[in-house]
Amino acid sequence: MDFKLDETQQEISRLAADVLGREGDTPWKALGEAGLLALAVPERLGGDGLGILETAVLLTEVGRRAANVPALATLALGVLPISRYGTPEQQDELLPLVTEQHGVLTAALSEPSEPLPAIPDTEAGPDGIFGVKINVPHADAAQRILVSATADDGPGVFVVDPTQPGVSTSDGVVQLEGARGTPLTAGAAEGIRRFALAGACAVADGVLAGALDLTVQHVGTRHQFGKPLSTFQAAACQVADVYIAARTLHLATLAACWSLDDNDLATAAYWLAAEALPAVHTCHHLHGGLGLDITYPMHRYYGMAKELTRFVGGVEHRLGAIDVH
Repeated sequence: MDFKLDETQQEISRLAADVLGREGDTPWKALGEAGLLALAVPERLGGDGLGILETAVLLTEVGRRAANVPALATLALGVLPISRYGTPEQQDELLPLVTEQHGVLTAALSEPSEPLPAIPDTEAGPDGIFGVKINVPHADAAQRILVSATADDGPGVFVVDPTQPGVSTSDGVVQLEGARGTPLTAGAAEGIRRFALAGACAVADGVLAGALDLTVQHVGTRHQFGKPLSTFQAAACQVADVYIAARTLHLATLAACWSLDDNDLATAAYWLAAEALPAVHTCHHLHGGLGLDITYPMHRYYGMAKELTRFVGGVEHRLGAIDVH
């Protein structure tokens, strides 16, 4: 089976790289104007009707440039689940917020001590939705939040307007006290968890690739004792270790996005949690003092790797999520 990007996916990658590489543009608006925020939007609403693989290609390019845009939140946690599990009325209301207004969507899935739980402690009933959500990306900027909650008929996902009474957001924490929401269709609770893991791994794939590219350029041009750093065995071996981690994460992410299988997703998420941050730390180390300069982009890669590791739940949680049977 050929897992290489097809022509459409390659064009998405090239276009995203071009848009994100422009000087002076507002990246999120520029992505919208280029039509890249509409990849997974149904064709009847002016989108391309594509899916997770194409969205993952875009997310990887966002990570490769450590771009500060709400792509994971809006596309993986908003557009994909709404396009797959939203009613036609929900799609008509919510998707134009992204494609026409370049707005922000997100999802509140994790809870204290429970990263991305299959059965949330947050409850949805006749009196509204009650619970606390953490690690909600871009919660303060979101126009709508998709909230996972357990109702009488089991786990579900509810579209919540964060401006209503009973909802408060602060630093990625969303508190719900009697909030009202409209449910997505059946299967949304499990589907949005898969989209969340796939999306996070896709961004991390780009983050690690981008950090590696920066490091290779640096050690190839920085001289000590009259020689490039890349000619020193210790530096070369560390770069090789980062390369192995980057390629493994790339392949695991590709398999996970291709299949959306729980075991593939668990493997990719574990590799993200276990290897991405240490690998970026190595890139930092190889840059020396330059890596700590706020005018140099390396700190953005480290910050994104740290946030993504937190988002998927950390190493021990991800290891425990792997089905060894």
